[in-house]
Parts: sequence; structure tokens; C-alpha cells
Amino acid sequence: QVQLVESGGGLVQTGGSLVLSCAASGTISGHSIQWYRQPPGKQRQWIAAITTDDMSYYDDSVKGRCIISRDVADNMVYLQINNLEPEDTAVYYCKVNLGDTSYWGQGTQVTVSS
Repeated sequence: QVQLVESGGGLVQTGGSLVLSCAASGTISGHSIQWYRQPPGKQRQWIAAITTDDMSYYDDSVKGRCIISRDVADNMVYLQINNLEPEDTAVYYCKVNLGDTSYWGQGTQVTVSS
């Protein structure tokens, strides 16, 4: 079992940047980690993933503006988002799958003002 805690969200102006953090209570070194976001009134959507060998994948909506990274020693995963747009306003979640079980954090709110 693992607990995830996201942080780093906030209010930012269009064109700004944020680095979101995902802290894991247990080791995540052997697992891929994913970031999702849920805009107001919309479904949660996948936006990025990092594998155990540090391969990264991005949804087209953030490709070129996002960097996902991990610090295995500290059980941390980061998501840097650059050139933020109002459409990026959402609650951002990290997720890890352990076997058949998915573990989510509580989310961190990102609000981008125009």
C-alpha cells in the first residue's frame, strides 16, 4: 500500500509555470507513475506518465509544455508545466498502480488566470 500527496498548485497567470510534486509514503521505484487532471465540470484525464526506466509520455494537450520527472531516492515525482493557459485550470492528481489496485492522491488545485 502507498499514500500519495500532491502539492505545488496555486493561482498563476497565463504564461506562468508551476512545479507540482507527488510525495509517496512508500517506495515507488518499481512502478510507473501517472499524472491526471480534472478540469471543472469535466472528467479526469490522463496527461503524463513516467516509467521505471524514466521514459516519459504526454498527452497532446500538454506535450511540449510539461516535464515529468522522478526522484527515486526520495519517493517523489514532479510535473513541471510551462506556459500555462486558462485551459490548464484543474485539480491535478498523481496515481500509481500496485497490482490491480490504483492509488490516488487527494489532488492539488491549479488555477490559471487570463
